[in-house]
Amino acid sequence: MYLNCHTYYSLRYGTIKPEQLLAIASENGVQTLALTDINTTSACLDIVRLSKKYKVKPVLGVDFRNKAQQEFILIAKNNDGFQNINNYLSQFLHNHDLKIPERPDDILEDCFVIYPYQKGKHFELKQNEFLGITPKDLNQLKFSKWNTHREKLVILKTVSFQNQKGFNTHRLLRAIDNNTLLSKLPKSEEGSEDDKMLPYDELCDQYSEFPSLINNTEDLLDNCSITFDFENPIPKNQRFLTENADSDYELLEKLTYKGIPYRYGNSVDSKIYNRIEKELSIIKQKGFVSYFLINWKILEYARNKDYYYVGRGSGANSIIAYLLRITDVDPIELDLYFERFINLFRQNPPDFDIDFSWKDRDDITQFIFKTFKHTALITVYNTFKYRASVRELGKVFGLPKSEMDMLTRGRFNVKNLDRLSLLVLKYSQYIEGFPNYLGIHAGGILISEKPVHYYGATFMPPKGFPTTQFDMVVAEDIGLYKFDILSQRGLGKIKETVEIINENYQGQPPVDIHDIKRFKEDERIKYLLKNAKAIGCFYVESPAMRMLLKKLRVDDYLGLVAASSVIRPGVSKSGMMRQYILRCRHPEKRKDAPAVLLDIMPETYGVMVYQEDVIKVAHYFGGLTLGEADMLRRGMSGKFRSREEFLKVKQQFFDNCKNDGKPLELTAEIWRQIESFAGYAFAKGHSASYAVESYQSLFLKAYYPLEYMTATINNFGGFYSTELYVHEARMHNGVIESPCINSSYNQAIIRGNTIYLGFMFLQSFESRTTARILKEREQNGAFKSLDDFIERVPISIEQISILIKINAFRFTKINKRELLWEAHLKISKTVVQDHVVTLFKTRQISYNTPELPSTALENAFDEIELLGFPLCNPFHLLEVPSTSKLRAKHLEQLEGKYVKIEGYLVTTKNTSTSNGKRMYFGTFLDRDGDFIDTVHFPPIANKYPFRGKGVYEITGKVMIEFDCVSIEVSKFERLAVIEDPRYSINSSNPTFQRKKSFKDLKAKYEHK
Repeated sequence: MYLNCHTYYSLRYGTIKPEQLLAIASENGVQTLALTDINTTSACLDIVRLSKKYKVKPVLGVDFRNKAQQEFILIAKNNDGFQNINNYLSQFLHNHDLKIPERPDDILEDCFVIYPYQKGKHFELKQNEFLGITPKDLNQLKFSKWNTHREKLVILKTVSFQNQKGFNTHRLLRAIDNNTLLSKLPKSEEGSEDDKMLPYDELCDQYSEFPSLINNTEDLLDNCSITFDFENPIPKNQRFLTENADSDYELLEKLTYKGIPYRYGNSVDSKIYNRIEKELSIIKQKGFVSYFLINWKILEYARNKDYYYVGRGSGANSIIAYLLRITDVDPIELDLYFERFINLFRQNPPDFDIDFSWKDRDDITQFIFKTFKHTALITVYNTFKYRASVRELGKVFGLPKSEMDMLTRGRFNVKNLDRLSLLVLKYSQYIEGFPNYLGIHAGGILISEKPVHYYGATFMPPKGFPTTQFDMVVAEDIGLYKFDILSQRGLGKIKETVEIINENYQGQPPVDIHDIKRFKEDERIKYLLKNAKAIGCFYVESPAMRMLLKKLRVDDYLGLVAASSVIRPGVSKSGMMRQYILRCRHPEKRKDAPAVLLDIMPETYGVMVYQEDVIKVAHYFGGLTLGEADMLRRGMSGKFRSREEFLKVKQQFFDNCKNDGKPLELTAEIWRQIESFAGYAFAKGHSASYAVESYQSLFLKAYYPLEYMTATINNFGGFYSTELYVHEARMHNGVIESPCINSSYNQAIIRGNTIYLGFMFLQSFESRTTARILKEREQNGAFKSLDDFIERVPISIEQISILIKINAFRFTKINKRELLWEAHLKISKTVVQDHVVTLFKTRQISYNTPELPSTALENAFDEIELLGFPLCNPFHLLEVPSTSKLRAKHLEQLEGKYVKIEGYLVTTKNTSTSNGKRMYFGTFLDRDGDFIDTVHFPPIANKYPFRGKGVYEITGKVMIEFDCVSIEVSKFERLAVIEDPRYSINSSNPTFQRKKSFKDLKAKYEHK
């Protein structure tokens, strides 16, 4: 009876969750309803999946509207009709200039069209077109011509809210959407307060005078039937890469054996062949052949384009993936269990997360869309967050900014708040988690057998690729498994470093960055790992990883693989990270592990570290079958329904352990550890893939540190800011130069041991100005003077001021303050245009400028303004020069002592204690450039908060644990820096003794 129902996926309009809509329908005795969200199909598949639970027959459609103005409703008779609706809706979502018409141009096949009575009462209706009569239309209908044509009339009772609170929320959402005060929200932008679901009988009573409308509505719904198989979601990705399953398998087999010489050379034994045969058999039985081949096809293109990539995920457990060069992880070497991830119980294919350089990913995406017929990106639902909601609703209620700031920061006493502020807080909590707008998944791409519009409509974000309106969880529910095409800057750094090396070291053999076997034995790399000197290196440079490497004394590949997974929240959350470190450093401690766990996981000393370990424990200790273990694996996927998967196997785990006579305390503790891995566990192959890229970056850092740091700077670093990578280059004897007109390019470049920063690092410097400079320099040579530059490059006074302030004309040997005056006098404020080449040069007007010396301190503050950091030692900027002799290297000898040391803040990390209070970890540099690590427990963190970048005086107790030195802070304050000399009012400053206006100085010194 309900032909127009909305969920909260009718963005900033509806207020009912999909499952809640079905629950409401069930409570009201409604056996069939049509989900017709406004211009979206986001909730459609979920409604079909959940409908069986509530015994409600789902019908699917779309409410087509221009903003809040309803034009018509399309309802699908069947799956073909649903696809037609998706095709039609996607036209408008792909082209935002198109306006939804009052009536569809072509009446779609297998669809019903319902017009609101007030809009469609003058139409000549076709066979599948109807007028929707709302309860408010009934009186008018009695006196209308349509009263004698009731066969074309149906009930139109819109459902958008559950209750009055839902309607109030709706009005707030509409005000947010229209960016207006609630008091000024037009009625035309609101729904009706009566758009709530009534009990079935009560709705029929309202139309009792028009029984034909009830019959027509029921007949229409009876003629609709939508089916999607969620019970047995077999993969619905593209079925074949070639013509059919047989030729696909032949190709997979051929590629597999062809890859053996590349990976193993002549050292091939029966173990490898047995593994290949077993994997091929399971891949074929599970129907995953095309999934492997499509990944291979994408990566074959990448290799042909000389793109670097890393294949990771649970698929790295596969020798087939290794031989097809999808991954660089040898599962034989690492003893990776393929059948733990692909077995006959598994429905979905293994994960292949393919990382590309951030510069190459878009081209790979273009290739995929051109090569495969039915392709789309996957959406993510960007939801209302509490703090953002407070601010949005604060604007709707007209609260002043100061009050909104107070509410968002939580600095208030509820008893002192007025009614409007309380409403803001109340409804912010209510809409928290509501979808706000659709975004794009970080890398998920669907390649389906059927057209994507068979499952839902697509929209066109600025990225320029069709994107689904449902997310990856819904996609997997229906059997559409994404291909993860991700980007990262680590690969960009590696590729660019190799290019720099090959250019700067011509004559020597090119660097083979894929020679991982050699890297694993390299002593320099072992040194960097063991001493945690891996700044800039992929995945191993963060403060937490730096400390873990020291604690575990990692100096080999297998140790790094383990560390890559130990650092994940699953191990630390289980409380077993410390135990792992203890057992790693002290072999005698390994006997403390329960014997049964040590037998299952000897390699990790009886500690669950990888996804495989969790599954092994569940299987061998908890007696779960492989099918149940696979359910557990899905529960560790990090998707929001993971808790359900754990609950399904939890009771079985405990029952099996009880029947096996295992102590309840031990069983409960093991399950607690298992549960901590939900959403966090890495497959061992995934960690091994990370470690491969880490080794590549470590090799470059070990042998070509300055080239590697140059590439790191150009790719905008990694964990840290550009400033730290500039510092790291300096620690390797690099000379850092600010941008130079004659030496710099857009990116940083290296000449010998000198790194010239590029123009792209300058705040507010325009890329078109950079292009003009480089083009002119390439065509006509270096610039000889400021006059020569102004003559040859069209530039505004604002842009040339940036170049002068950063000392880009230092080759002229003229003080930059004098150059600034010259530039102001010689460049007009007219619109900048490209120079027209003439036969004669314009005669330069000569100006005599005053002597305007600048200081190194002024240069530092210019650098902070334009680069974001000074190129000098930041300790030189302190108001009171430091006299402390204590350095980070001295702390090892001061364990347990209280010290006072100065450090320049690099980064902070916050976390919560067991009772929910905030504490912090700090990372600083001492005057010599070495790291200081600090711990700030809640009382100290509250009393002495971080106050942004700068040099801090740190007082605290020196703590040493597993060779890692840190300071437990007891007092903490940022030291004052000197007053910015550029704006100083100190009359002793020679630069600022001259306070006359620019106009007066120009008149005095201009020489005509």
